[in-house]
Amino acid sequence: MDDQEFKNRSNTALESLYRKLSDATERYEFEPDFNSGALAIEFEQPKAKFVVSPNAPVRQIWVSAHSKSFKLDWVPAKEAFVLPATGETLEEMIAGAIGKHLNEEVTL
Repeated sequence: MDDQEFKNRSNTALESLYRKLSDATERYEFEPDFNSGALAIEFEQPKAKFVVSPNAPVRQIWVSAHSKSFKLDWVPAKEAFVLPATGETLEEMIAGAIGKHLNEEVTL
């Protein structure tokens, strides 16, 4: 994947995730913010902030959540960025991380 293709795929993935997160704010207590190519998810109770951002040099999407860093790779067969350790897509991984933080099951 070249730089432009990565940029297009990562932007599409983050914009789609932002829309789903925005819709989910009616059901869950967090606030998404998509600014300058990075997506932040902020929580009031308990206080926390997750960050989702593209890392162009390595062509990955990086997620900072629960004091850890997760690196997702593009998987053509899934047409999605995927966490190699679990096989979760970006959306599934974020839903799980939010659910863990809020102590409830989260569906995006």
